[in-house]
Amino acid sequence: MNLDRRLVTLSLMLCAALLPTLSGAATVNLVRGVVGPVSSNVSWANYSIFNLIPGSAVFPTTSSTTVFYLGFTAGSKADIGNMVVYTTARGSLKISKITPVTYGGTSVPSINLGSASVCAVAPSSSKPCIVRFDPTSLSLSPASDYYFVIFFKNDSNNGSIGAAQSSPGQSSLVGEYLGGADYTRLAVGESIPSVPNGSTDFLMYVMND
Repeated sequence: MNLDRRLVTLSLMLCAALLPTLSGAATVNLVRGVVGPVSSNVSWANYSIFNLIPGSAVFPTTSSTTVFYLGFTAGSKADIGNMVVYTTARGSLKISKITPVTYGGTSVPSINLGSASVCAVAPSSSKPCIVRFDPTSLSLSPASDYYFVIFFKNDSNNGSIGAAQSSPGQSSLVGEYLGGADYTRLAVGESIPSVPNGSTDFLMYVMND
C-alpha cells in the first residue's frame, strides 16, 4: 500500500512538472526556411529587398502571429528605411493588405550588428548573425501570397552590410531586389512591381514566435 502511494505521488509530481511545457505554445516554422549553407551578398544601400512567402509553401498550422528572422553576413550597422508585408491573393500581384514590420518597436531601425547583444560573433557567411524581428499580427494562409519588403537607406553603413543568400532549392522562399527606389510605400490596390524568382536575401526563417 505504501509503495502504491509513493507511485501515485511520483506520478502527480511528474505531471505537475510537465504541465508548463505542455501548455506552452511551441515555436514552429510556418514555412520551410533556409537550410544548408548560405553565401554572402554585399552592399545594399538604396535597395528594396523582396522576399516572397508563397501561399503554397505555408505549412498546415495556425498562428495568430508571424515572426521574421533575417541573416546578416557582413557589416557593423544596418539602417532600414521601412519594412512592410504586402498580402495578395494567391497568384496575384494586386495588394489587398499591408502589415508593418518592426524591430525594437520601429519600422525604421538601425541594427547594431557590432553589438554582442545582437550578434554574438562577427557576421560571416559561415556564421551569419540571425536577427529576430518583432512579432507581427499576420496570420499566414495558403490562400494568400506574402511579400516581405525591406528598404535599406542610401548610406555608407548599408554599403558594407552583407545578406545571407540562400542556395537554389534550399528554401521555399523566393527573393528579388530592386535598386534606386523605396518600394515599401505602395498602397492597397497597387501591384507588386516585379515577381521574385531568385534566391532569398536576408530572410531566413518565418516562425510563429
